[in-house]
Formats: sequence, structure tokens, C-alpha cells
Amino acid sequence: MFDNLVMGFHAFADPYVFLGLLVGAFLGYLIGAIPGLGPTLGVSLLIPFTYSVDPLVAVVTLVSLYAAAEYGGAISAILINSPGTAAAVATSWDGYPLTQKGKAGVALNISIISSGIGIFISTILLFFTAVPLSEFALNFGPEAYFSLALMGLSLVSIFASGSLIKGGIAMMIGLGLATIGLDAQTGVPRFAFNPEFFEGLPLVPALLGLFALSEVLFMIEQSRQEPHKSSTMSGIFVVPFNVYYKLKYTLLRSSLIGYIIGIIPGAGASIASFLSYGVAKRVSKTPDEFGKGSLEGISASESANNAAVSGALAPLLALGIPGSPTTAIIIGALMIHGIQPGPLLFTMNPEVPFTIFASLWISVPIMVLIGLLGAKYWAKVADVPRSILAAIVTCICLMGAYSSENSMFPVYITIAFGLLGYIFRKADIPLAPIVLALVLGEMLETNFRRAVVISGGDYWVFFQKPLSLILLSVAIISFLIPFVKWIRSKI
Repeated sequence: MFDNLVMGFHAFADPYVFLGLLVGAFLGYLIGAIPGLGPTLGVSLLIPFTYSVDPLVAVVTLVSLYAAAEYGGAISAILINSPGTAAAVATSWDGYPLTQKGKAGVALNISIISSGIGIFISTILLFFTAVPLSEFALNFGPEAYFSLALMGLSLVSIFASGSLIKGGIAMMIGLGLATIGLDAQTGVPRFAFNPEFFEGLPLVPALLGLFALSEVLFMIEQSRQEPHKSSTMSGIFVVPFNVYYKLKYTLLRSSLIGYIIGIIPGAGASIASFLSYGVAKRVSKTPDEFGKGSLEGISASESANNAAVSGALAPLLALGIPGSPTTAIIIGALMIHGIQPGPLLFTMNPEVPFTIFASLWISVPIMVLIGLLGAKYWAKVADVPRSILAAIVTCICLMGAYSSENSMFPVYITIAFGLLGYIFRKADIPLAPIVLALVLGEMLETNFRRAVVISGGDYWVFFQKPLSLILLSVAIISFLIPFVKWIRSKI
């Protein structure tokens, strides 16, 4: 295992791999600092530009962008009380009050260093847990993979939205869209009105539409609003070491919470951030300071939401199950490059996961340095008018869609999904379950049919093997929890 890790670090002897990390980090900060964009949209926009590069360069660039966008989300949260990502909301509760007190530099220093510590600790956990998890998953049969996919969908339906009905609608829409194309066993076209649909919906154009183009329509709506103005800062390099020594237990605890929550499909960095913030406030000796400029609050939120990045990568690498909407998009990028995430990844393409581990560690000092040196410049990104951002994002979306197949068909898909995404968001239907269902749909259907064929038509096969039974039980419980909460609310 350690020999493979050395191989992962050795990959950075290739200047293009290192350049990919730098580009991803830079773009991640840029996108993270813009309120409303975030890592999911950033990764979606970048995928088309990775088609022609080496797979290792592509995956390092995408993962570093993912991590840096979580870093960057705190910048606008602290300076203008407008979180760049949903996971940075808790950071704004204490970060912005510090800005109002003239301590924006201190708040940014704490957030950036805490983010780096969260990534570093969680990557250690990822390294020691992902390989055993993948080795365990090699024993999975088709019935276990079906149960695992169902469990992932059940957890997504809980965490993606507060509304059970809307979360379920989103999941069913995603599963329905996943059936488009040729039947894998019979070759019969399903909902394929012309040959361009035979291979199913092109994932990247669909993602570009759902996340990026729908966001453009919201930007147009908000273009007349008065733009935020970034504030000046000082003291970003003068936070003494003993401040972090006092925060050591908060950082360790929050990094662990973030990693564990990140592993749960659909939970994501936002839940990790809120949960860690709540725990920190509960065990703090000075809980009254939370919400008024507490350094504990900032460090708890930021270390947790960045640790969730490594956590979300664990099920992706070991099981082929996305831990978040962003990792669902990264799965699509890996498939485009001919790499299948899951248990066999560590034996068939070990350079990919171990280079990811190495990139996360190498990125820590780089991202911290970029964040500290460029904080005042990243803050200016929030001053860019929404109308200009909308035009830029639209151009990138349509060019990226066209370049995916060098035809207009993906462009039409992007536009259609952009309108659908806008309508869904207006109706408060979450997009995350749609994406995760699109990714998990094929795995769910293929393994269900394979298990039934192997068992000779015996549907009890899913309940006869202990592992499948456990996973199904978790899925059923996860589906029932929202119903129980709903019934209690009505009593």
C-alpha cells in the first residue's frame, strides 16, 4: 500500500500533473469565492476541458478544484456575509462579525488554516480506510451491489431536501432518465427517439445544464440587485501559533466529524459543517461567543466542511458510489477517461486513487499559501456584476457541451436540462438526487437483473445473503425515517 502511495507522489514528477493541481486550486478559489457557484458547478464546467489531457492530470485538476472551492467559499462568507458555498454558511455566523470588528484578516487566517488541517487529517483517514473498504467490496455479489446502490439512493432522499415528496420526485426523475438508451441485456431501445439517444443521456451536458445553465438564469434574475462590495482587511499573517494550539481539539474533532459525514452518500459538507459547529458550541467553555466572532466556530465549520471532501471520495473510490453531487460528477469524468471507480480501481488503476491521496496532501500548503496571499484578490471576485458572470458561464457551458462530442446534440441537451434545472429549483425540487440517481441508476438496474437471472428468478436472493440483507435494512430504515418524522409532525 505504501509502495503505491510513493507511486502517487512520484506522479507529480510530471510537470503537467503538478500544473493541473495549481490550475485546479486557482479555479477552485475563484469559483468558491463567488456566491452561488460552488464546487459542483465548477467541476461541471471544467470537465469538458479535460477530455484531451492525461487521465491523471484530469483527476488531479478536478479534485484540487473540488477541495479549493470548499476553501474559497469562506472568503465571501467572512467578508460580505454571502457564503460562496452552502457549506460556508456556518462560517459566516462568526466570520462576518469579526469583519465588522475590523478583524477580517484574523477570520480569514483561521478559516484557511483550519481548512488545510481538515483536508490533511481527513486524507490520512481516507488513506487508511479506502483500501480495506475496497478489498471488502470485492466480495460483493450483484445482490449486494443492488442493495448498496439502493442504500445510497435512500440516504440521498433524506439529506438532499427537507421535503420527502420533493426529494422522492427528484430521485424518481433521475432513475427515469437513467433508463434512456439501449437495454443492456436485450439491446432494445428505451425512450430513444433517435440513434443519438442509444447510448443514454450524455452525462456531462446534462450536468452542465442542471447546475451551470440553471444558475445563469438565476444570475439574470439577480442582475439588477445592487452588487456586494468587498471590504479591506489587515492582519491576515499575524495570528500567533498558540491560537491554533488552543483550537487543537476543535480541529481534530471537527475533521473526524467531517470525514465521517462526508462518507455518507448525500450528506455532504453542509451537514458536516452545521453538525460540527453545533458540537463545538455544545462542548465549548465559551458558548456565548458563538455567533459573535468565535474562532472556535470558524475553525469547527471550516475544518469539517473541507474534511468532508476526503470523506466523499471514500465511497467513490472504494465502492463506485458518489458521496456528494460533486463526486457524482467526478465519477462521470473518470468514466469518460475509461476509468471505472469501485473495488477494482485499486487493482486495475492503482495510480488513480493513490495520486488523489498524494494530491490532497500536496495541495494543503499550496492552497493555504494561495489563500493567504490572494485573499484580498479573491474577495474582489464577489464584486463582478452578475450579468457578466452569466455571460461567461453560458459561453463555457455551450462550448463545453459542444466539445464533448463535436456536435450540436449535447448543446441541445444542455439547454433542455438548463431549463429543467431552473424549473426544478423554482419549484424547490433538489437537483442532487437527480444527479446521483442518474449515476446509480445503471448500477441499480444491471445488478438487480443480474442477481435475478443468476438465482433463477428467485427474488428472495436479496434477503438470503447477510451483507445484502444488512444493506437493504439500512435502505429501508432510511426511507422510513422521513415518514416517521412526517407522521409525528401531524400527531
